[in-house]
Amino acid sequence: MTHQKPINFLQEMAETRKIYIETYGCQMNLADSEIVLGIMKNHGYTLTDDASRADVILVNTCSVREHAEQRVIGRLSSFLRYKKRNPNLVIGVLGCMAERLKKRLIEEENLADIVVGPDEYRKLPQLVNDAFAGHKGIAVRLSKVETYDDITPLRTEGISAWITVMRGCDKFCTFCVVPFTRGRERSRPLKSIVKEVEMLSARGYREVTLLGQNVNSYRDGDYDFADLLSAVAQVDRNMRVRFTTSHPKDMSDKLIKTIAEHPNICNYIHLPVQSGSDRILQLMNRTYDRKHYLELVKKIRETIPGVSLSTDIIAGFPTETEEDHKMTLSLLEEVRFDGAFMFKYSPREGTKAYEMGDDVPDEVKIRRLNEIIELQQRISHEINQGMIGSEVEVLVEGESKRSSEQWMGRTDTNKVVIFPRSDEIKPGDYIIVRINKATSATLFGDIVKILHEKNNPKNIPALSNN
Repeated sequence: MTHQKPINFLQEMAETRKIYIETYGCQMNLADSEIVLGIMKNHGYTLTDDASRADVILVNTCSVREHAEQRVIGRLSSFLRYKKRNPNLVIGVLGCMAERLKKRLIEEENLADIVVGPDEYRKLPQLVNDAFAGHKGIAVRLSKVETYDDITPLRTEGISAWITVMRGCDKFCTFCVVPFTRGRERSRPLKSIVKEVEMLSARGYREVTLLGQNVNSYRDGDYDFADLLSAVAQVDRNMRVRFTTSHPKDMSDKLIKTIAEHPNICNYIHLPVQSGSDRILQLMNRTYDRKHYLELVKKIRETIPGVSLSTDIIAGFPTETEEDHKMTLSLLEEVRFDGAFMFKYSPREGTKAYEMGDDVPDEVKIRRLNEIIELQQRISHEINQGMIGSEVEVLVEGESKRSSEQWMGRTDTNKVVIFPRSDEIKPGDYIIVRINKATSATLFGDIVKILHEKNNPKNIPALSNN
Protein backbone atom coordinates (compact mmCIF):
# COMPACT_ATOMS: atom_id res chain seq x y z
CA MET A 1 0.00 0.00 0.00
CA THR A 2 1.42 3.37 -1.00
CA HIS A 3 1.01 6.49 1.10
CA GLN A 4 0.27 9.64 -0.84
CA LYS A 5 1.15 13.11 0.41
CA PRO A 6 -1.98 14.95 1.68
CA ILE A 7 -3.33 17.49 -0.80
CA ASN A 8 -4.22 21.04 0.23
CA PHE A 9 -7.22 21.42 -2.07
CA LEU A 10 -7.62 25.16 -1.49
CA GLN A 11 -4.00 25.78 -2.44
CA GLU A 12 -4.12 23.41 -5.42
CA MET A 13 -7.17 25.20 -6.82
CA ALA A 14 -5.65 28.64 -6.25
CA GLU A 15 -2.22 28.04 -7.77
CA THR A 16 -3.02 29.75 -11.07
CA ARG A 17 -5.43 32.33 -9.68
CA LYS A 18 -4.58 36.01 -9.51
CA ILE A 19 -5.67 38.47 -6.82
CA TYR A 20 -6.01 42.24 -7.13
CA ILE A 21 -6.44 44.51 -4.11
CA GLU A 22 -7.22 48.21 -3.66
CA THR A 23 -6.84 49.94 -0.32
CA TYR A 24 -8.67 53.01 0.96
CA GLY A 25 -8.15 54.95 4.18
CA CYS A 26 -5.33 55.00 6.70
CA GLN A 27 -1.96 53.30 7.04
CA MET A 28 -3.65 50.67 9.19
CA ASN A 29 -5.63 49.58 6.15
CA LEU A 30 -2.45 49.44 4.05
CA ALA A 31 -0.86 47.19 6.68
CA ASP A 32 -4.00 45.03 6.76
CA SER A 33 -3.86 44.62 2.98
CA GLU A 34 -0.33 43.29 3.30
CA ILE A 35 -1.57 40.79 5.91
CA VAL A 36 -4.38 39.70 3.56
CA LEU A 37 -1.92 39.24 0.70
CA GLY A 38 0.33 37.21 3.00
CA ILE A 39 -2.57 34.90 3.86
CA MET A 40 -3.64 34.51 0.24
CA LYS A 41 -0.07 33.91 -0.97
CA ASN A 42 0.17 31.04 1.52
CA HIS A 43 -2.82 29.52 -0.28
CA GLY A 44 -1.26 29.79 -3.74
CA TYR A 45 -2.62 33.09 -5.04
CA THR A 46 -0.40 35.47 -6.99
CA LEU A 47 -0.69 39.26 -6.95
CA THR A 48 -1.63 41.24 -10.07
CA ASP A 49 -1.81 45.00 -10.55
CA ASP A 50 -4.37 44.63 -13.37
CA ALA A 51 -7.94 44.28 -12.11
CA SER A 52 -9.15 43.13 -15.55
CA ARG A 53 -6.94 40.01 -15.33
CA ALA A 54 -7.82 39.11 -11.73
CA ASP A 55 -9.78 36.09 -10.54
CA VAL A 56 -10.34 37.79 -7.18
CA ILE A 57 -10.80 41.54 -6.62
CA LEU A 58 -10.63 42.76 -3.02
CA VAL A 59 -11.35 46.29 -1.82
CA ASN A 60 -10.07 47.17 1.65
CA THR A 61 -12.30 49.92 2.99
CA CYS A 62 -12.57 52.80 5.45
CA SER A 63 -15.68 54.03 7.28
CA VAL A 64 -14.25 57.06 9.05
CA ARG A 65 -15.99 59.51 6.70
CA GLU A 66 -19.02 59.21 4.45
CA HIS A 67 -17.06 60.40 1.40
CA ALA A 68 -14.70 57.41 1.69
CA GLU A 69 -17.64 55.01 1.71
CA GLN A 70 -19.20 56.63 -1.36
CA ARG A 71 -15.90 56.33 -3.26
CA VAL A 72 -15.77 52.61 -2.49
CA ILE A 73 -19.39 52.06 -3.56
CA GLY A 74 -18.60 53.75 -6.86
CA ARG A 75 -15.47 51.66 -7.35
CA LEU A 76 -17.31 48.40 -6.63
CA SER A 77 -19.93 49.35 -9.22
CA SER A 78 -17.18 49.87 -11.80
CA PHE A 79 -15.81 46.36 -11.16
CA LEU A 80 -19.11 44.80 -12.23
CA ARG A 81 -18.07 45.23 -15.87
CA TYR A 82 -15.35 42.62 -15.27
CA LYS A 83 -18.00 40.36 -13.75
CA LYS A 84 -19.96 40.49 -17.01
CA ARG A 85 -16.91 39.26 -18.94
CA ASN A 86 -15.94 36.71 -16.28
CA PRO A 87 -18.95 35.41 -14.28
CA ASN A 88 -16.57 33.42 -12.05
CA LEU A 89 -14.86 36.59 -10.82
CA VAL A 90 -15.06 36.96 -7.01
CA ILE A 91 -15.43 40.49 -5.63
CA GLY A 92 -14.82 41.01 -1.93
CA VAL A 93 -15.11 43.91 0.48
CA LEU A 94 -12.74 43.98 3.45
CA GLY A 95 -12.24 46.21 6.47
CA CYS A 96 -14.27 48.80 8.28
CA MET A 97 -17.16 49.06 5.80
CA ALA A 98 -17.76 45.32 5.99
CA GLU A 99 -19.64 45.24 9.29
CA ARG A 100 -21.48 48.52 8.70
CA LEU A 101 -22.76 47.87 5.19
CA LYS A 102 -22.74 44.08 4.83
CA LYS A 103 -26.46 43.82 4.00
CA ARG A 104 -26.35 46.63 1.44
CA LEU A 105 -23.23 45.28 -0.26
CA ILE A 106 -24.42 41.69 -0.69
CA GLU A 107 -28.20 41.65 -0.55
CA GLU A 108 -29.52 45.07 -1.60
CA GLU A 109 -27.09 46.19 -4.31
CA ASN A 110 -25.30 42.88 -5.11
CA LEU A 111 -21.92 44.63 -5.30
CA ALA A 112 -19.90 41.90 -3.58
CA ASP A 113 -19.67 38.13 -3.22
CA ILE A 114 -17.93 38.17 0.16
CA VAL A 115 -17.74 40.70 2.98
CA VAL A 116 -14.99 40.24 5.58
CA GLY A 117 -14.30 42.35 8.67
CA PRO A 118 -10.84 43.30 10.03
CA ASP A 119 -10.69 40.37 12.48
CA GLU A 120 -11.79 37.62 10.07
CA TYR A 121 -9.08 37.64 7.39
CA ARG A 122 -7.98 34.10 8.21
CA LYS A 123 -11.29 32.92 6.73
CA LEU A 124 -10.66 34.58 3.36
CA PRO A 125 -9.26 31.55 1.47
CA GLN A 126 -12.28 29.40 2.37
CA LEU A 127 -14.77 32.21 1.72
CA VAL A 128 -13.21 32.87 -1.70
CA ASN A 129 -13.28 29.18 -2.51
CA ASP A 130 -16.97 29.01 -1.52
CA ALA A 131 -17.68 32.05 -3.68
CA PHE A 132 -16.15 30.30 -6.69
CA ALA A 133 -18.74 27.58 -6.04
CA GLY A 134 -21.51 30.18 -6.05
CA HIS A 135 -21.96 30.78 -2.32
CA LYS A 136 -21.84 34.33 -0.98
CA GLY A 137 -20.21 34.77 2.42
CA ILE A 138 -20.10 37.20 5.34
CA ALA A 139 -17.59 37.12 8.20
CA VAL A 140 -17.56 40.26 10.33
CA ARG A 141 -17.30 39.09 13.93
CA LEU A 142 -14.97 41.20 16.06
CA SER A 143 -12.30 39.51 18.16
CA LYS A 144 -10.81 40.31 21.56
CA VAL A 145 -7.57 38.45 20.77
CA GLU A 146 -6.81 38.53 17.03
CA THR A 147 -3.56 40.35 16.16
CA TYR A 148 -2.34 38.27 13.14
CA ASP A 149 0.94 37.99 15.00
CA ASP A 150 1.91 34.79 13.18
CA ILE A 151 1.15 36.11 9.68
CA THR A 152 4.03 37.43 7.55
CA PRO A 153 2.71 40.42 5.56
CA LEU A 154 3.40 40.42 1.81
CA ARG A 155 5.26 43.67 1.21
CA THR A 156 5.89 44.80 -2.33
CA GLU A 157 8.56 47.49 -1.86
CA GLY A 158 11.69 47.66 0.19
CA ILE A 159 12.26 51.11 1.70
CA SER A 160 9.42 51.75 4.18
CA ALA A 161 7.22 49.26 6.04
CA TRP A 162 4.18 49.56 8.28
CA ILE A 163 3.89 47.29 11.30
CA THR A 164 0.61 46.98 13.18
CA VAL A 165 1.55 46.70 16.86
CA MET A 166 -1.98 46.83 18.28
CA ARG A 167 -5.54 46.69 17.01
CA GLY A 168 -8.81 48.28 18.10
CA CYS A 169 -9.51 51.22 20.39
CA ASP A 170 -11.03 51.74 23.85
CA LYS A 171 -11.38 55.53 23.73
CA PHE A 172 -14.91 55.75 22.26
CA CYS A 173 -14.64 59.30 20.95
CA THR A 174 -18.22 60.22 20.15
CA PHE A 175 -17.54 60.89 16.44
CA CYS A 176 -15.57 57.70 15.75
CA VAL A 177 -16.72 54.30 14.45
CA VAL A 178 -13.37 52.53 15.03
CA PRO A 179 -14.31 50.78 18.32
CA PHE A 180 -17.39 49.40 16.54
CA THR A 181 -15.65 48.37 13.31
CA ARG A 182 -12.27 47.26 14.70
CA GLY A 183 -13.15 46.23 18.24
CA ARG A 184 -11.38 46.72 21.54
CA GLU A 185 -7.65 47.21 22.15
CA ARG A 186 -5.24 44.27 22.06
CA SER A 187 -1.48 44.35 21.55
CA ARG A 188 1.06 42.11 19.85
CA PRO A 189 3.96 40.70 21.91
CA LEU A 190 7.00 42.97 21.97
CA LYS A 191 9.39 40.18 21.02
CA SER A 192 7.50 39.30 17.85
CA ILE A 193 7.45 42.94 16.73
CA VAL A 194 11.21 43.26 17.31
CA LYS A 195 11.74 40.03 15.34
CA GLU A 196 9.73 41.44 12.42
CA VAL A 197 11.83 44.61 12.47
CA GLU A 198 15.00 42.50 12.46
CA MET A 199 13.72 40.68 9.36
CA LEU A 200 12.95 43.98 7.64
CA SER A 201 16.40 45.31 8.50
CA ALA A 202 18.01 42.20 7.00
CA ARG A 203 15.99 42.79 3.81
CA GLY A 204 17.28 46.36 3.52
CA TYR A 205 14.29 48.35 4.75
CA ARG A 206 15.24 51.81 5.96
CA GLU A 207 12.11 52.91 7.78
CA VAL A 208 9.36 51.33 9.85
CA THR A 209 6.16 52.91 11.13
CA LEU A 210 4.51 51.33 14.18
CA LEU A 211 0.74 51.49 13.82
CA GLY A 212 -2.23 51.48 16.14
CA GLN A 213 -5.45 53.42 16.61
CA ASN A 214 -3.80 54.68 19.81
CA VAL A 215 -0.23 53.37 20.03
CA ASN A 216 0.23 55.09 23.39
CA SER A 217 -2.06 52.44 24.90
CA TYR A 218 0.23 49.58 23.77
CA ARG A 219 0.81 47.06 26.54
CA ASP A 220 2.56 43.68 26.62
CA GLY A 221 2.75 42.59 30.25
CA ASP A 222 5.09 45.07 31.94
CA TYR A 223 6.15 46.61 28.62
CA ASP A 224 4.52 49.87 27.49
CA PHE A 225 4.83 51.69 24.16
CA ALA A 226 7.97 53.55 25.22
CA ASP A 227 9.64 50.18 25.91
CA LEU A 228 8.55 48.88 22.50
CA LEU A 229 9.75 52.03 20.72
CA SER A 230 13.14 51.80 22.43
CA ALA A 231 13.53 48.10 21.59
CA VAL A 232 12.67 48.69 17.92
CA ALA A 233 15.05 51.66 17.68
CA GLN A 234 17.94 49.52 18.90
CA VAL A 235 17.53 46.89 16.17
CA ASP A 236 19.22 48.99 13.48
CA ARG A 237 20.47 52.54 14.02
CA ASN A 238 20.39 53.10 10.24
CA MET A 239 16.64 52.47 10.19
CA ARG A 240 14.23 55.29 10.94
CA VAL A 241 11.38 54.57 13.34
CA ARG A 242 8.03 56.35 13.16
CA PHE A 243 4.69 55.74 14.86
CA THR A 244 1.06 56.78 14.58
CA THR A 245 -1.41 57.63 16.00
CA SER A 246 -1.01 59.14 19.48
CA HIS A 247 -3.79 60.16 21.84
CA PRO A 248 -2.88 63.29 23.84
CA LYS A 249 -4.26 61.83 27.07
CA ASP A 250 -1.82 58.91 26.96
CA MET A 251 1.36 60.68 25.81
CA SER A 252 3.61 59.95 28.80
CA ASP A 253 6.77 61.71 29.96
CA LYS A 254 8.58 58.38 29.52
CA LEU A 255 7.53 58.19 25.87
CA ILE A 256 8.59 61.78 25.15
CA LYS A 257 11.97 61.11 26.76
CA THR A 258 12.40 57.90 24.75
CA ILE A 259 11.85 59.76 21.47
CA ALA A 260 14.46 62.34 22.51
CA GLU A 261 17.03 59.72 23.50
CA HIS A 262 17.14 57.72 20.26
CA PRO A 263 18.54 59.45 17.14
CA ASN A 264 16.72 57.14 14.73
CA ILE A 265 13.26 57.69 16.27
CA CYS A 266 11.94 60.44 14.03
CA ASN A 267 11.39 63.90 15.48
CA TYR A 268 7.80 63.87 14.31
CA ILE A 269 4.62 63.35 16.34
CA HIS A 270 1.09 63.24 14.99
CA LEU A 271 -1.04 64.46 17.89
CA PRO A 272 -4.73 64.84 16.97
CA VAL A 273 -6.44 67.69 18.85
CA GLN A 274 -9.75 67.79 16.87
CA SER A 275 -10.93 71.12 18.35
CA GLY A 276 -9.68 74.11 20.32
CA SER A 277 -12.87 74.43 22.34
CA ASP A 278 -13.15 72.72 25.73
CA ARG A 279 -16.91 72.43 25.31
CA ILE A 280 -16.55 70.60 21.99
CA LEU A 281 -13.69 68.45 23.30
CA GLN A 282 -15.97 67.33 26.14
CA LEU A 283 -18.78 66.53 23.70
CA MET A 284 -16.27 64.54 21.66
CA ASN A 285 -15.22 62.59 24.78
CA ARG A 286 -11.58 63.39 24.10
CA THR A 287 -10.75 63.22 27.88
CA TYR A 288 -8.41 66.24 27.83
CA ASP A 289 -8.91 69.99 27.62
CA ARG A 290 -7.16 72.79 25.76
CA LYS A 291 -4.86 73.58 28.70
CA HIS A 292 -3.69 69.96 28.98
CA TYR A 293 -2.99 69.83 25.23
CA LEU A 294 -1.00 73.07 25.20
CA GLU A 295 1.06 72.00 28.23
CA LEU A 296 1.79 68.70 26.48
CA VAL A 297 2.96 70.51 23.33
CA LYS A 298 5.24 72.71 25.44
CA LYS A 299 6.74 69.68 27.18
CA ILE A 300 7.32 67.89 23.85
CA ARG A 301 9.08 70.88 22.32
CA GLU A 302 11.25 71.45 25.38
CA THR A 303 12.32 67.79 25.45
CA ILE A 304 12.70 67.12 21.70
CA PRO A 305 14.51 70.01 19.95
CA GLY A 306 13.35 70.56 16.37
CA VAL A 307 10.32 68.30 16.70
CA SER A 308 7.64 68.54 14.02
CA LEU A 309 3.98 68.32 15.07
CA SER A 310 0.90 67.57 13.00
CA THR A 311 -2.71 67.17 14.02
CA ASP A 312 -6.31 66.37 13.01
CA ILE A 313 -9.08 68.99 13.04
CA ILE A 314 -12.84 68.48 12.66
CA ALA A 315 -14.92 71.48 11.55
CA GLY A 316 -18.63 71.70 12.26
CA PHE A 317 -19.06 69.14 15.05
CA PRO A 318 -22.66 69.09 16.38
CA THR A 319 -23.59 72.32 18.24
CA GLU A 320 -20.27 74.00 17.27
CA THR A 321 -20.69 77.78 17.46
CA GLU A 322 -18.66 80.58 15.87
CA GLU A 323 -16.96 81.05 19.22
CA ASP A 324 -15.96 77.36 19.33
CA HIS A 325 -14.63 77.69 15.77
CA LYS A 326 -12.60 80.79 16.68
CA MET A 327 -11.05 78.88 19.58
CA THR A 328 -9.86 76.22 17.11
CA LEU A 329 -8.32 78.94 14.92
CA SER A 330 -6.59 80.47 17.92
CA LEU A 331 -5.19 77.06 18.94
CA LEU A 332 -3.68 76.67 15.47
CA GLU A 333 -2.09 80.11 15.82
CA GLU A 334 -0.72 79.28 19.26
CA VAL A 335 0.66 75.79 18.53
CA ARG A 336 1.77 76.43 14.92
CA PHE A 337 1.61 72.87 13.64
CA ASP A 338 3.83 71.87 10.73
CA GLY A 339 0.82 70.25 9.08
CA ALA A 340 -2.73 69.08 9.68
CA PHE A 341 -5.40 66.75 8.35
CA MET A 342 -8.56 68.85 8.26
CA PHE A 343 -12.10 67.63 7.66
CA LYS A 344 -15.69 68.73 8.02
CA TYR A 345 -17.75 66.65 10.44
CA SER A 346 -19.31 63.56 8.91
CA PRO A 347 -22.04 61.83 10.96
CA ARG A 348 -21.40 58.11 11.47
CA GLU A 349 -24.40 55.97 12.31
CA GLY A 350 -23.99 54.13 15.60
CA THR A 351 -21.78 56.74 17.26
CA LYS A 352 -22.84 58.97 20.17
CA ALA A 353 -22.35 62.08 18.04
CA TYR A 354 -24.86 60.74 15.52
CA GLU A 355 -27.51 60.96 18.24
CA MET A 356 -26.64 64.65 18.82
CA GLY A 357 -27.94 65.59 15.37
CA ASP A 358 -26.01 67.17 12.53
CA ASP A 359 -27.16 70.73 13.24
CA VAL A 360 -24.35 72.79 11.67
CA PRO A 361 -25.39 73.66 8.08
CA ASP A 362 -23.11 72.25 5.40
CA GLU A 363 -22.29 75.66 3.99
CA VAL A 364 -21.16 76.76 7.46
CA LYS A 365 -19.02 73.62 7.83
CA ILE A 366 -17.39 74.27 4.46
CA ARG A 367 -16.69 77.93 5.27
CA ARG A 368 -15.17 77.05 8.66
CA LEU A 369 -13.12 74.25 7.14
CA ASN A 370 -11.78 76.59 4.46
CA GLU A 371 -10.78 79.11 7.13
CA ILE A 372 -8.93 76.37 9.03
CA ILE A 373 -7.18 75.17 5.86
CA GLU A 374 -6.19 78.70 4.82
CA LEU A 375 -4.73 79.46 8.25
CA GLN A 376 -2.84 76.16 8.48
CA GLN A 377 -1.40 76.56 4.98
CA ARG A 378 -0.13 80.02 5.92
CA ILE A 379 1.49 78.65 9.08
CA SER A 380 3.04 75.70 7.22
CA HIS A 381 4.36 78.06 4.55
CA GLU A 382 5.94 80.35 7.15
CA ILE A 383 7.58 77.42 8.95
CA ASN A 384 8.96 76.01 5.70
CA GLN A 385 10.17 79.41 4.51
CA GLY A 386 12.21 79.55 7.71
CA MET A 387 14.07 76.43 6.57
CA ILE A 388 15.51 78.07 3.44
CA GLY A 389 19.30 78.01 3.70
CA SER A 390 19.35 75.13 6.19
CA GLU A 391 20.75 71.65 5.56
CA VAL A 392 18.56 68.63 6.32
CA GLU A 393 19.05 64.89 6.34
CA VAL A 394 16.82 63.16 3.78
CA LEU A 395 15.98 59.50 3.24
CA VAL A 396 15.79 59.02 -0.55
CA GLU A 397 12.50 57.39 -1.57
CA GLY A 398 12.64 57.57 -5.38
CA GLU A 399 11.50 59.50 -8.41
CA SER A 400 9.35 62.60 -7.97
CA LYS A 401 5.78 62.33 -9.21
CA ARG A 402 6.20 65.40 -11.42
CA SER A 403 9.52 64.79 -13.16
CA SER A 404 11.94 61.93 -13.79
CA GLU A 405 14.73 64.51 -13.52
CA GLN A 406 13.87 65.08 -9.86
CA TRP A 407 13.85 62.72 -6.93
CA MET A 408 12.11 63.00 -3.59
CA GLY A 409 12.63 61.94 0.00
CA ARG A 410 11.63 62.90 3.51
CA THR A 411 13.28 64.48 6.51
CA ASP A 412 12.88 62.75 9.85
CA THR A 413 10.38 65.52 10.64
CA ASN A 414 8.24 64.09 7.79
CA LYS A 415 8.74 66.95 5.35
CA VAL A 416 8.82 66.09 1.64
CA VAL A 417 12.02 67.26 -0.09
CA ILE A 418 12.54 67.48 -3.88
CA PHE A 419 16.10 67.52 -5.30
CA PRO A 420 17.87 66.93 -8.66
CA ARG A 421 18.33 63.32 -9.72
CA SER A 422 21.84 61.92 -9.32
CA ASP A 423 23.34 58.65 -10.55
CA GLU A 424 25.33 58.49 -7.32
CA ILE A 425 22.30 57.89 -5.11
CA LYS A 426 19.58 55.26 -4.93
CA PRO A 427 16.37 54.77 -2.92
CA GLY A 428 17.29 54.00 0.68
CA ASP A 429 20.33 56.28 0.78
CA TYR A 430 20.64 59.10 3.28
CA ILE A 431 21.72 62.46 1.89
CA ILE A 432 22.16 66.02 3.08
CA VAL A 433 20.15 68.60 1.13
CA ARG A 434 20.49 72.39 1.35
CA ILE A 435 17.02 73.94 1.10
CA ASN A 436 16.70 76.80 -1.41
CA LYS A 437 12.92 77.02 -1.94
CA ALA A 438 9.77 76.04 -0.05
CA THR A 439 6.00 75.90 -0.35
CA SER A 440 3.51 75.10 2.41
CA ALA A 441 3.78 71.37 1.59
CA THR A 442 7.22 70.80 0.03
CA LEU A 443 10.88 71.72 0.41
CA PHE A 444 13.22 72.03 -2.59
CA GLY A 445 17.01 71.91 -2.55
CA ASP A 446 20.35 70.59 -3.80
CA ILE A 447 22.39 67.62 -2.61
CA VAL A 448 25.47 68.69 -0.65
CA LYS A 449 26.55 65.32 0.74
CA ILE A 450 25.77 61.62 0.30
CA LEU A 451 25.76 59.76 3.62
CA HIS A 452 24.43 56.35 2.49
CA GLU A 453 24.03 55.54 6.21
CA LYS A 454 22.12 57.62 8.73
CA ASN A 455 23.83 60.50 10.49
CA ASN A 456 24.29 59.78 14.22
CA PRO A 457 24.36 63.10 16.09
CA LYS A 458 24.04 61.66 19.59
CA ASN A 459 27.00 59.30 19.18
CA ILE A 460 24.97 56.17 19.90
CA PRO A 461 26.79 53.20 18.32
CA ALA A 462 25.32 52.15 14.97
CA LEU A 463 24.24 48.53 14.91
CA SER A 464 24.81 46.20 11.99
CA ASN A 465 22.01 44.86 9.84
CA ASN A 466 22.90 41.30 10.75
